[in-house]
Amino acid sequence: MKEPLKQRSRQSVSKKDSDLPVSGKNDVQQFLSKVAAMPKTGGDARLIFALDATASRESTWDVASQLQTEMFLSTHSLGGLNVQLCYFRGFGEFFNSDWQNNADEIVQDMSRILCQAGATQIERVLRHAINENESNKIKCVVYIGDAMEENIDILAQLAGKLGLLNIPIFMFQERGDPVARKAFIEMSRLSGGAYAQFDKASADHLKELLKAVAIYAAGGLKALQDFSKSSSQDVKLLERQLKS
Repeated sequence: MKEPLKQRSRQSVSKKDSDLPVSGKNDVQQFLSKVAAMPKTGGDARLIFALDATASRESTWDVASQLQTEMFLSTHSLGGLNVQLCYFRGFGEFFNSDWQNNADEIVQDMSRILCQAGATQIERVLRHAINENESNKIKCVVYIGDAMEENIDILAQLAGKLGLLNIPIFMFQERGDPVARKAFIEMSRLSGGAYAQFDKASADHLKELLKAVAIYAAGGLKALQDFSKSSSQDVKLLERQLKS
């Protein structure tokens, strides 16, 4: 029987929920069909999907798992995407899967994960991405978390190095901790990536954002620009951040 986990304390700020328009199912399908007719990338695009699996994220882990699976499946129409799952938890535990191009295997990996109390290890995620890129080019890094308990100067330096390598970081923050928000925005900026905030009530927005990132990874900025034309303001903001 799993013992109750002591969650880290969090500073929080209230944020008014916004009613952002979400693109219709037909619009998304039409776009995916359009991109499917474009020259394929050969399925060589590689995306690292990194997660904070510490105790504070336990309540929304199932939601993140489902959204990640949908993100992965959405890329089949774009020529495919290779995904590596990474997460940290507990006392210095860090995990990275093999590179996968099969959604079922990714789902199985995530279904075995249990959140455990511990400190953030974002530095380890960034160093891992740099090392992986030395073996084979990485298109981008997706990170989902709710806290930052590390040296921001070190994280900024690593994010800047990823930027020089043309590996943008897409930082998705759960809830509104102000320390994490400031750090996540800076890391995404230095890497040439983008930042977005979400909560349990805005899971649909996160779903669309993750699909947008997958589309960018598999089809490039032009594919993302086409997708954003019929998508929510969140996706348009993500696109503008990448172009800035």
